[in-house]
Amino acid sequence: MSLAAEQLRRRVPGGIGTYARGLLKGIEELETGERPLLTIVASRPPSGPDPLTGFGHPIVSSRLPGPLMTRAWDLGLTRVGRGTDVVHSVSLAAPVPSSGVPLVTTVHDVAWRSMPEAYPPRGRRWHEAALRRAGARAALVVVPSEATAQAVLAARVGIADNRLVIVNEGADHLGEPDGPAAQELLERLGVFGPYLLTVSTLEPRKNLGRLVQAYALARPRLPDAWPLVVVGPSGWGPSASPAVLGSTAGVVFAGAVDGGVLAAIYRGARCCAYVPIVEGFGLPVVESMAQGTPVVSSPVPSSGGASLEVDPTEVASIAEGLVAAAGDEVIRTALVTSGLARAAALRWVEAARAHVAVWERAAAEGHVR
Repeated sequence: MSLAAEQLRRRVPGGIGTYARGLLKGIEELETGERPLLTIVASRPPSGPDPLTGFGHPIVSSRLPGPLMTRAWDLGLTRVGRGTDVVHSVSLAAPVPSSGVPLVTTVHDVAWRSMPEAYPPRGRRWHEAALRRAGARAALVVVPSEATAQAVLAARVGIADNRLVIVNEGADHLGEPDGPAAQELLERLGVFGPYLLTVSTLEPRKNLGRLVQAYALARPRLPDAWPLVVVGPSGWGPSASPAVLGSTAGVVFAGAVDGGVLAAIYRGARCCAYVPIVEGFGLPVVESMAQGTPVVSSPVPSSGGASLEVDPTEVASIAEGLVAAAGDEVIRTALVTSGLARAAALRWVEAARAHVAVWERAAAEGHVR
Protein backbone atom coordinates (compact mmCIF):
# COMPACT_ATOMS: atom_id res chain seq x y z
CA MET A 1 0.00 0.00 0.00
CA SER A 2 1.42 3.40 -1.06
CA LEU A 3 0.09 6.59 0.54
CA ALA A 4 0.77 9.77 -1.44
CA ALA A 5 1.03 12.30 1.39
CA GLU A 6 2.86 15.18 -0.25
CA GLN A 7 0.76 17.62 1.80
CA LEU A 8 2.76 16.78 4.93
CA ARG A 9 5.94 18.26 3.43
CA ARG A 10 4.29 21.55 2.49
CA ARG A 11 4.86 24.79 4.36
CA VAL A 12 1.15 24.98 5.25
CA PRO A 13 -0.25 21.41 5.40
CA GLY A 14 -3.70 22.73 6.35
CA GLY A 15 -6.71 20.54 6.95
CA ILE A 16 -5.54 17.96 4.43
CA GLY A 17 -2.32 17.60 6.40
CA THR A 18 -4.35 17.09 9.58
CA TYR A 19 -6.35 14.39 7.79
CA ALA A 20 -3.15 12.66 6.64
CA ARG A 21 -1.64 12.75 10.13
CA GLY A 22 -4.87 11.53 11.68
CA LEU A 23 -5.09 8.66 9.21
CA LEU A 24 -1.51 7.61 9.95
CA LYS A 25 -2.23 7.84 13.70
CA GLY A 26 -5.31 5.67 13.27
CA ILE A 27 -3.37 3.06 11.30
CA GLU A 28 -0.87 2.76 14.15
CA GLU A 29 -3.75 2.13 16.57
CA LEU A 30 -5.15 -0.78 14.56
CA GLU A 31 -4.55 -4.31 15.77
CA THR A 32 -1.41 -5.85 14.28
CA GLY A 33 -3.39 -8.14 12.00
CA GLU A 34 -5.45 -5.23 10.66
CA ARG A 35 -2.52 -2.92 9.97
CA PRO A 36 -1.44 -2.68 6.33
CA LEU A 37 2.16 -2.52 5.17
CA LEU A 38 2.45 1.11 4.17
CA THR A 39 4.92 3.21 2.19
CA ILE A 40 4.66 7.01 2.14
CA VAL A 41 5.21 8.70 -1.23
CA ALA A 42 6.21 12.37 -1.36
CA SER A 43 8.41 14.99 -3.00
CA ARG A 44 12.12 15.64 -2.54
CA PRO A 45 13.05 15.63 1.17
CA PRO A 46 13.49 19.03 2.83
CA SER A 47 16.93 20.28 3.79
CA GLY A 48 15.88 20.50 7.43
CA PRO A 49 13.83 18.18 9.66
CA ASP A 50 11.51 15.90 7.68
CA PRO A 51 7.94 15.73 9.06
CA LEU A 52 7.50 12.28 7.49
CA THR A 53 10.20 10.47 9.42
CA GLY A 54 8.28 10.34 12.70
CA PHE A 55 5.57 8.02 11.36
CA GLY A 56 7.79 4.95 11.17
CA HIS A 57 6.91 3.94 7.60
CA PRO A 58 9.28 3.60 4.63
CA ILE A 59 9.39 6.76 2.51
CA VAL A 60 9.75 6.90 -1.27
CA SER A 61 10.82 10.41 -2.23
CA SER A 62 10.83 11.96 -5.66
CA ARG A 63 13.92 13.73 -6.93
CA LEU A 64 11.65 16.70 -7.70
CA PRO A 65 10.51 19.45 -5.33
CA GLY A 66 6.82 19.51 -4.48
CA PRO A 67 5.46 21.85 -7.20
CA LEU A 68 7.39 20.13 -9.99
CA MET A 69 6.48 16.66 -8.75
CA THR A 70 2.80 17.60 -8.60
CA ARG A 71 3.01 18.93 -12.15
CA ALA A 72 4.67 15.70 -13.28
CA TRP A 73 1.89 13.73 -11.59
CA ASP A 74 -0.73 15.88 -13.30
CA LEU A 75 0.80 15.14 -16.69
CA GLY A 76 1.30 11.45 -15.97
CA LEU A 77 5.05 11.75 -16.51
CA THR A 78 5.99 9.70 -13.45
CA ARG A 79 4.35 6.67 -11.89
CA VAL A 80 4.38 5.41 -8.32
CA GLY A 81 3.40 2.30 -6.41
CA ARG A 82 5.36 -0.41 -8.19
CA GLY A 83 5.02 -3.64 -6.22
CA THR A 84 2.07 -2.42 -4.14
CA ASP A 85 -1.62 -3.31 -4.25
CA VAL A 86 -3.06 0.21 -4.11
CA VAL A 87 -1.99 3.84 -4.30
CA HIS A 88 -4.02 6.30 -2.21
CA SER A 89 -3.61 10.06 -2.53
CA VAL A 90 -4.76 12.12 0.45
CA SER A 91 -5.74 14.98 -1.88
CA LEU A 92 -6.46 15.79 -5.51
CA ALA A 93 -2.70 16.07 -6.06
CA ALA A 94 -2.62 12.42 -7.11
CA PRO A 95 -0.01 10.43 -9.04
CA VAL A 96 -0.60 7.94 -11.81
CA PRO A 97 0.01 4.48 -10.31
CA SER A 98 2.22 1.86 -11.88
CA SER A 99 0.55 -0.34 -14.46
CA GLY A 100 -2.31 -2.39 -13.04
CA VAL A 101 -2.27 -0.72 -9.60
CA PRO A 102 -5.61 0.94 -8.67
CA LEU A 103 -5.75 4.51 -7.42
CA VAL A 104 -7.86 5.77 -4.52
CA THR A 105 -8.22 9.55 -4.17
CA THR A 106 -9.67 11.59 -1.32
CA VAL A 107 -11.79 14.58 -2.35
CA HIS A 108 -12.31 16.84 0.66
CA ASP A 109 -14.65 19.33 -0.99
CA VAL A 110 -15.42 21.05 -4.29
CA ALA A 111 -15.67 24.51 -2.75
CA TRP A 112 -14.04 26.23 -5.73
CA ARG A 113 -17.22 25.48 -7.68
CA SER A 114 -19.71 26.97 -5.22
CA MET A 115 -17.44 29.80 -4.02
CA PRO A 116 -15.10 30.63 -6.94
CA GLU A 117 -14.35 34.11 -5.60
CA ALA A 118 -12.55 32.53 -2.64
CA TYR A 119 -9.91 30.94 -4.88
CA PRO A 120 -7.29 32.52 -7.13
CA PRO A 121 -8.00 31.84 -10.84
CA ARG A 122 -5.02 29.50 -11.16
CA GLY A 123 -6.19 27.53 -8.13
CA ARG A 124 -9.69 27.15 -9.57
CA ARG A 125 -8.32 25.86 -12.86
CA TRP A 126 -6.03 23.37 -11.15
CA HIS A 127 -8.72 22.03 -8.81
CA GLU A 128 -11.20 21.59 -11.64
CA ALA A 129 -8.69 19.76 -13.80
CA ALA A 130 -7.59 17.64 -10.84
CA LEU A 131 -11.17 16.62 -10.07
CA ARG A 132 -11.62 15.53 -13.67
CA ARG A 133 -8.39 13.55 -13.46
CA ALA A 134 -9.77 11.82 -10.37
CA GLY A 135 -12.86 10.93 -12.39
CA ALA A 136 -10.69 9.40 -15.09
CA ARG A 137 -8.05 7.70 -12.95
CA ALA A 138 -9.43 6.73 -9.54
CA ALA A 139 -10.99 3.34 -8.92
CA LEU A 140 -12.61 4.64 -5.71
CA VAL A 141 -13.02 8.13 -4.25
CA VAL A 142 -13.13 8.77 -0.49
CA VAL A 143 -15.13 11.78 0.75
CA PRO A 144 -15.56 12.98 4.35
CA SER A 145 -19.30 13.66 4.29
CA GLU A 146 -22.58 13.16 2.47
CA ALA A 147 -22.47 16.83 1.48
CA THR A 148 -19.19 16.35 -0.33
CA ALA A 149 -20.45 13.16 -1.95
CA GLN A 150 -23.45 15.02 -3.37
CA ALA A 151 -21.24 17.88 -4.56
CA VAL A 152 -18.93 15.45 -6.37
CA LEU A 153 -21.88 13.76 -8.05
CA ALA A 154 -23.28 17.14 -9.07
CA ALA A 155 -19.94 18.05 -10.66
CA ARG A 156 -20.53 15.35 -13.31
CA VAL A 157 -16.89 14.48 -13.83
CA GLY A 158 -17.39 10.75 -14.34
CA ILE A 159 -17.46 9.70 -10.68
CA ALA A 160 -20.53 7.53 -10.14
CA ASP A 161 -22.08 7.01 -6.73
CA ASN A 162 -20.87 3.39 -6.59
CA ARG A 163 -17.28 4.68 -6.65
CA LEU A 164 -17.80 7.09 -3.72
CA VAL A 165 -17.13 6.01 -0.13
CA ILE A 166 -17.99 8.31 2.79
CA VAL A 167 -15.54 8.10 5.69
CA ASN A 168 -15.96 10.50 8.61
CA GLU A 169 -12.75 11.96 9.96
CA GLY A 170 -11.56 11.82 13.56
CA ALA A 171 -11.41 14.23 16.48
CA ASP A 172 -8.69 12.64 18.64
CA HIS A 173 -5.48 13.76 16.93
CA LEU A 174 -4.23 16.74 18.94
CA GLY A 175 -2.71 14.84 21.88
CA GLU A 176 -2.45 16.06 25.47
CA PRO A 177 -2.97 19.80 26.05
CA ASP A 178 0.21 21.73 26.79
CA GLY A 179 -1.19 24.24 29.25
CA PRO A 180 2.05 26.00 30.26
CA ALA A 181 3.12 26.61 26.63
CA ALA A 182 -0.35 27.85 25.71
CA GLN A 183 -0.44 30.21 28.69
CA GLU A 184 3.00 31.55 27.82
CA LEU A 185 1.89 32.21 24.23
CA LEU A 186 -1.37 33.89 25.25
CA GLU A 187 0.35 36.11 27.82
CA ARG A 188 2.94 37.09 25.24
CA LEU A 189 0.01 38.19 23.05
CA GLY A 190 -1.49 40.18 25.94
CA VAL A 191 -4.30 37.70 26.69
CA PHE A 192 -4.52 37.19 30.46
CA GLY A 193 -8.11 36.13 31.00
CA PRO A 194 -11.12 34.69 29.14
CA TYR A 195 -11.13 34.81 25.35
CA LEU A 196 -13.06 33.72 22.29
CA LEU A 197 -11.32 31.63 19.66
CA THR A 198 -11.32 30.80 15.98
CA VAL A 199 -8.99 28.34 14.26
CA SER A 200 -8.35 28.10 10.52
CA THR A 201 -5.95 28.89 7.73
CA LEU A 202 -6.30 32.59 6.95
CA GLU A 203 -7.96 32.55 3.53
CA PRO A 204 -11.17 33.99 2.06
CA ARG A 205 -13.36 30.89 2.13
CA LYS A 206 -13.05 30.64 5.92
CA ASN A 207 -15.24 33.76 6.19
CA LEU A 208 -13.01 35.45 8.76
CA GLY A 209 -14.07 38.91 7.61
CA ARG A 210 -17.68 38.38 8.66
CA LEU A 211 -16.60 36.64 11.85
CA VAL A 212 -14.49 39.63 12.87
CA GLN A 213 -17.37 42.00 12.07
CA ALA A 214 -19.66 39.81 14.19
CA TYR A 215 -17.17 39.86 17.04
CA ALA A 216 -17.13 43.68 16.92
CA LEU A 217 -20.94 43.63 17.33
CA ALA A 218 -20.84 41.01 20.07
CA ARG A 219 -17.98 42.43 22.15
CA PRO A 220 -19.98 45.18 23.92
CA ARG A 221 -22.62 42.58 24.87
CA LEU A 222 -20.16 40.15 26.49
CA PRO A 223 -19.63 40.13 30.26
CA ASP A 224 -16.25 41.75 29.60
CA ALA A 225 -14.30 42.90 26.54
CA TRP A 226 -12.89 39.43 25.93
CA PRO A 227 -10.48 39.24 22.99
CA LEU A 228 -10.91 37.07 19.91
CA VAL A 229 -7.82 34.88 19.45
CA VAL A 230 -7.21 33.82 15.84
CA VAL A 231 -5.06 30.69 15.49
CA GLY A 232 -3.79 29.39 12.17
CA PRO A 233 -1.22 29.92 9.44
CA SER A 234 -1.46 32.59 6.78
CA GLY A 235 -2.99 31.39 3.54
CA TRP A 236 -3.74 33.85 0.78
CA GLY A 237 -5.96 36.85 0.01
CA PRO A 238 -5.83 40.40 1.41
CA SER A 239 -9.35 40.17 2.86
CA ALA A 240 -8.14 37.48 5.29
CA SER A 241 -4.81 39.03 6.23
CA PRO A 242 -3.89 40.06 9.79
CA ALA A 243 -3.25 43.60 8.51
CA VAL A 244 -6.94 43.92 7.57
CA LEU A 245 -8.64 41.78 10.20
CA GLY A 246 -6.40 42.98 13.00
CA SER A 247 -7.69 46.55 12.72
CA THR A 248 -10.71 45.52 14.83
CA ALA A 249 -10.24 46.12 18.55
CA GLY A 250 -9.69 42.94 20.55
CA VAL A 251 -8.61 40.70 17.66
CA VAL A 252 -5.33 38.91 18.43
CA PHE A 253 -3.37 36.73 16.00
CA ALA A 254 -1.46 33.76 17.37
CA GLY A 255 -0.30 32.20 14.09
CA ALA A 256 0.20 28.45 13.70
CA VAL A 257 0.77 26.37 16.84
CA ASP A 258 1.52 22.70 17.50
CA GLY A 259 -1.08 20.15 18.58
CA GLY A 260 -0.53 20.30 22.33
CA VAL A 261 -0.66 24.09 22.44
CA LEU A 262 -3.73 24.12 20.19
CA ALA A 263 -5.53 21.62 22.42
CA ALA A 264 -4.86 23.80 25.47
CA ILE A 265 -5.98 26.97 23.69
CA TYR A 266 -9.21 25.23 22.69
CA ARG A 267 -9.74 24.05 26.26
CA GLY A 268 -9.30 27.52 27.72
CA ALA A 269 -11.64 29.37 25.35
CA ARG A 270 -15.11 30.56 26.30
CA CYS A 271 -16.23 29.38 22.87
CA CYS A 272 -14.75 28.56 19.47
CA ALA A 273 -16.28 29.98 16.28
CA TYR A 274 -15.86 28.39 12.87
CA VAL A 275 -18.14 29.81 10.19
CA PRO A 276 -16.93 28.99 6.66
CA ILE A 277 -19.36 29.53 3.80
CA VAL A 278 -18.74 26.03 2.48
CA GLU A 279 -16.85 23.13 4.05
CA GLY A 280 -16.34 19.46 3.26
CA PHE A 281 -16.04 18.42 6.91
CA GLY A 282 -14.70 21.02 9.37
CA LEU A 283 -12.02 19.64 11.69
CA PRO A 284 -11.73 22.70 14.00
CA VAL A 285 -15.32 22.11 15.12
CA VAL A 286 -14.66 18.62 16.45
CA GLU A 287 -11.18 19.53 17.71
CA SER A 288 -12.83 22.13 19.92
CA MET A 289 -15.64 19.80 21.00
CA ALA A 290 -13.08 17.19 22.04
CA GLN A 291 -11.62 19.72 24.49
CA GLY A 292 -15.02 20.48 26.05
CA THR A 293 -15.41 23.92 24.49
CA PRO A 294 -18.74 25.26 23.14
CA VAL A 295 -18.77 25.74 19.38
CA VAL A 296 -20.49 28.30 17.16
CA SER A 297 -20.45 27.14 13.54
CA SER A 298 -22.06 27.29 10.17
CA PRO A 299 -23.90 24.04 9.33
CA VAL A 300 -20.70 22.12 8.59
CA PRO A 301 -20.86 18.31 8.30
CA SER A 302 -18.53 17.70 11.26
CA SER A 303 -20.83 19.37 13.79
CA GLY A 304 -23.48 16.66 13.67
CA GLY A 305 -25.94 19.14 15.17
CA ALA A 306 -23.82 19.53 18.32
CA SER A 307 -22.78 23.15 17.74
CA LEU A 308 -24.75 26.37 17.91
CA GLU A 309 -25.37 26.76 14.19
CA VAL A 310 -25.54 30.23 12.63
CA ASP A 311 -25.97 31.66 9.15
CA PRO A 312 -22.42 32.31 7.91
CA THR A 313 -23.64 34.97 5.47
CA GLU A 314 -25.30 37.07 8.21
CA VAL A 315 -23.04 39.02 10.55
CA ALA A 316 -25.86 39.53 13.05
CA SER A 317 -26.53 35.78 13.22
CA ILE A 318 -22.87 35.06 13.97
CA ALA A 319 -22.81 37.80 16.61
CA GLU A 320 -25.85 36.35 18.37
CA GLY A 321 -24.15 32.95 18.42
CA LEU A 322 -20.99 34.39 19.96
CA VAL A 323 -22.91 36.16 22.72
CA ALA A 324 -24.91 33.04 23.57
CA ALA A 325 -22.07 30.50 23.43
CA ALA A 326 -19.59 32.70 25.31
CA GLY A 327 -21.88 34.29 27.87
CA ASP A 328 -24.96 32.15 28.56
CA GLU A 329 -24.01 29.39 31.01
CA VAL A 330 -27.08 27.28 30.30
CA ILE A 331 -26.37 27.27 26.57
CA ARG A 332 -22.67 26.70 27.16
CA THR A 333 -23.33 23.64 29.34
CA ALA A 334 -25.64 22.12 26.74
CA LEU A 335 -23.11 22.72 23.96
CA VAL A 336 -20.28 21.18 25.97
CA THR A 337 -22.34 18.04 26.62
CA SER A 338 -23.43 17.60 23.01
CA GLY A 339 -19.97 18.44 21.69
CA LEU A 340 -18.18 15.90 23.86
CA ALA A 341 -20.59 13.20 22.73
CA ARG A 342 -20.08 14.14 19.08
CA ALA A 343 -16.29 14.18 19.36
CA ALA A 344 -16.21 10.83 21.19
CA ALA A 345 -17.92 9.21 18.20
CA LEU A 346 -15.22 10.37 15.79
CA ARG A 347 -12.01 8.35 16.21
CA TRP A 348 -9.15 8.11 13.76
CA VAL A 349 -8.74 4.38 14.38
CA GLU A 350 -12.24 3.87 12.99
CA ALA A 351 -11.46 6.14 10.05
CA ALA A 352 -8.31 4.10 9.43
CA ARG A 353 -10.26 0.84 9.59
CA ALA A 354 -12.70 2.21 7.01
CA HIS A 355 -9.81 3.27 4.76
CA VAL A 356 -8.29 -0.20 4.95
CA ALA A 357 -11.63 -1.61 3.80
CA VAL A 358 -11.58 0.82 0.85
CA TRP A 359 -8.05 -0.26 -0.07
CA GLU A 360 -8.99 -3.92 0.12
CA ARG A 361 -12.00 -3.31 -2.11
CA ALA A 362 -9.91 -1.36 -4.64
CA ALA A 363 -7.31 -4.14 -4.74
CA ALA A 364 -9.99 -6.80 -5.23
CA GLU A 365 -11.89 -4.89 -7.93
CA GLY A 366 -8.78 -3.68 -9.71
CA HIS A 367 -8.23 -0.62 -11.84
CA VAL A 368 -11.65 0.22 -13.30
CA ARG A 369 -10.48 2.80 -15.81
